[in-house]
Amino acid sequence: MSILSIDTSSQVSSVAVLSAERVAAELSMQGALTHSETLMPHIGMALEMARVKKEELDGIAVSIGPGSFTGLRIGLAAAKMMAYALHIPLIAVPTLEALAHHTICEGVRLVPMMDAQKGNVYAQEFVWEAGADGLTLREMHPLVILPLSEVLAGLAGAQQPVLLLGDAMQKKTSTPLPSGVRLAPIHARMPRAACVGLAALTRLARG
Repeated sequence: MSILSIDTSSQVSSVAVLSAERVAAELSMQGALTHSETLMPHIGMALEMARVKKEELDGIAVSIGPGSFTGLRIGLAAAKMMAYALHIPLIAVPTLEALAHHTICEGVRLVPMMDAQKGNVYAQEFVWEAGADGLTLREMHPLVILPLSEVLAGLAGAQQPVLLLGDAMQKKTSTPLPSGVRLAPIHARMPRAACVGLAALTRLARG
């Protein structure tokens, strides 16, 4: 089962072709070009590199936010167009849930955050828990929009290690963090289409 996944929720434009067994191809770029300039060429390149024809896809996954309104609109339009044209499922994945798929391990509180402007962030909290079918993602706290300082203050004194993901800290890497709170390295911090795809495969398997 191969799917194409798209993330245009931030300044990063990311496209991946993957299955449950492997990420066959992924292209991610953060640069001066807009999503409208890069997305469709990147989709074509990813399919070509993965040696997958669009007619062989079993689904299209797309990040649905929160994030950049313009970027999300471009990604959603492309995903809908392809899904309808190919008569295959369209799988919508919340951006912060996709970010939590960067780090699949027990014992860590994952707090993905996206910039909401004016010092505010979109934030959500997840943990991975072991079950009969392996590790599953559980939401600990629902999506909120709060000042970054308030989110960080709320993490002080956490009993488990906390890992911050997402672009909210991109320009604030010097911001003091509470004890036990760590910022993910940049390659594991920014949105990636492969992570959207991993979350989408779980949803697709559930129907």
